[in-house]
Amino acid sequence: MRLVGSCGALLALACGSSRVGEAAQDKSSVATPIGFDSNSEGALPRGWRVGTTNPSGPDATWRIVADPTARSLPNVLALTSTNHMSTKAFNVCWSDSVRFREGSIEVAFKAVAGKEDQGGGPIWRVRNAGNYYLCRMNPLEDNFRVYVVKDSTRKQLGTADVHVEPGDWHSIRIEHRGDRIQCSFDGVRRLDVRDATLPHEGGVGVWTKADAVTSFDSLRVADER
Repeated sequence: MRLVGSCGALLALACGSSRVGEAAQDKSSVATPIGFDSNSEGALPRGWRVGTTNPSGPDATWRIVADPTARSLPNVLALTSTNHMSTKAFNVCWSDSVRFREGSIEVAFKAVAGKEDQGGGPIWRVRNAGNYYLCRMNPLEDNFRVYVVKDSTRKQLGTADVHVEPGDWHSIRIEHRGDRIQCSFDGVRRLDVRDATLPHEGGVGVWTKADAVTSFDSLRVADER
């Protein structure tokens, strides 16, 4: 098990509460909280950056905001404005300082708005804005999917039917070991796929598509190498 970060044999980027994914959590994924709540409102989390896959206009605006409904009070990471009209753009916000190859990732998300698209989810093994793995839920389409994005082209690896109402908090957990990716939604495993497109470690972050305005909280990362 290898350190990701600067403080011990296991580091998690835990943006809040440990409640996300408790039903699916295994013993190797116990996390140390380091969260959005310690960051200043109106700014990005320290060490994070924004970008766009298939850009057609400026990057979306991401910032720390207070949210009284947050899984972990008081703050969340929110996409507050897409700043473009593209239906094909993927809005990404990630950290290169948190490295992940194998282990688990959990995040809570709340779909706030979006006519073309809604929801979102975590990205991992991020090389840049055009290369990463992605697991997302879209309330408009009632589906939960996992993808690989290679050279800005998205390939679907698996899909499951899931229905939720926008405006509520839900959790996504991924477990990636070797070429096997298992994805759970609200504590229930829905997807189990294999892919070896991006075998190396990379950064970790969150994702939305097109005009999806989404908030994220309680992000936890455990790298088990």
